[in-house]
Amino acid sequence: MNAFSKVHPGVASVYFLGILLFSMFVMNPVLELLTLLGGLLFCSSLPGDKKGLGGYFGMILIMALVNPLFSHNGVTPLFFMNGNAVTLEALAYGAAMGVMLGGVLLWCRSFSLLMTSEKLVYLVGRGCPKLAVVLSSALRYVPMLKRQARRVERAQRAAGLFGPDNRADRLRASLRVWAVLVSWSLENGVETARSMAARGYGLRGRTNYGNVSFTLRDGVLLGVVAALSGGVLAGLLAGELAFSWYPALVWREPGPLGAGSYVCFGALALLPVCLEWEERIRWNYSRSKI
Repeated sequence: MNAFSKVHPGVASVYFLGILLFSMFVMNPVLELLTLLGGLLFCSSLPGDKKGLGGYFGMILIMALVNPLFSHNGVTPLFFMNGNAVTLEALAYGAAMGVMLGGVLLWCRSFSLLMTSEKLVYLVGRGCPKLAVVLSSALRYVPMLKRQARRVERAQRAAGLFGPDNRADRLRASLRVWAVLVSWSLENGVETARSMAARGYGLRGRTNYGNVSFTLRDGVLLGVVAALSGGVLAGLLAGELAFSWYPALVWREPGPLGAGSYVCFGALALLPVCLEWEERIRWNYSRSKI
């Protein structure tokens, strides 16, 4: 279990929202690199499949190479291709866009691993119970359909309905699996609706169950997130984080406020990893006392 998974869902949602907003709307190379680094370390520390993390670097390389082919703005040409200038500014902007996109995708991946359907339902259940039910059903339905599709496919393979050496037979077998899956999903939806009606869904006085509590640790963490976000926002409003990509790369040398904003965002991006390290140190210390 990751240490950040124990954080209150509301605090975690505020944290992810702040990281994503700063990453997507502030095109500063230092912030984008910190976002990518924090997201990569965070995803690596989470339990689950680590495959595909290296693909983000390939995406960054592709965007850095593709952007100069379509955008020829900039005052620093590197070379000419078919009469069009490939500029340093376009290359740098494409790389920055790739880093930004890779970082955002990594943080979204972390969000999907940590914010389970129970946590999301807890957040929206009291204010929007109908939305909570729709959200819970949607999040539950995708893995359930995958499991059912595998069961149907195994059953049809056991019955000899799959032709392994014939593409046409495989296509017909896949269509049969799809037809069975659609019929099963419709029938399951009707059964779910009847079960909810039989259990009194929609009646007044219905209670909500939640095993999540807001602790002092959550309050302290929320204050830390707010303070770090305020430091980044102060530097942003003061123009200390401004960076110009076109027509030339112009980076404003940061003053004390700008340097503090970079430090605040770095601490914000690495906060989950620091919590994980702190949890492991405490765990190893506790084990040493046994």
